[in-house]
Amino acid sequence: MQPSCRAEVFRYAAEQYGIEPEYPWARLPDHAVLRRQDNRKWFALFMPVGRDKLGLPEDGTVDVLNVKCDPLLTGALRREPGILPAYHMNKDKWISVLLDGTVPQEEIFRLIDLSYQLTEPAKRKK
Repeated sequence: MQPSCRAEVFRYAAEQYGIEPEYPWARLPDHAVLRRQDNRKWFALFMPVGRDKLGLPEDGTVDVLNVKCDPLLTGALRREPGILPAYHMNKDKWISVLLDGTVPQEEIFRLIDLSYQLTEPAKRKK
């Protein structure tokens, strides 16, 4: 996944969940949110981030996708190339995935699915 990664992520969300990206911040037009339709919770946040803010070498920015993650998995996942502690989110429950080709597309889609499941509405107790 490289230059068209944003389009691929958005296409996947549309095909899999019928969800289109939202752009909630006028001053940040490159930042997009994927939000569940049933409870309006975010399950993914797409944004360009300065590589220096992520502790990455080289100058410039990189596109990242923040997704919710099971806290039991975050530590193991962050050992994988291209998966970092969440930028600007709760680092126990979210991870940042580099969309620069480091993480295979299938893995990105699997993490999107996991995030979607983790943000489903709470079950009511009877």
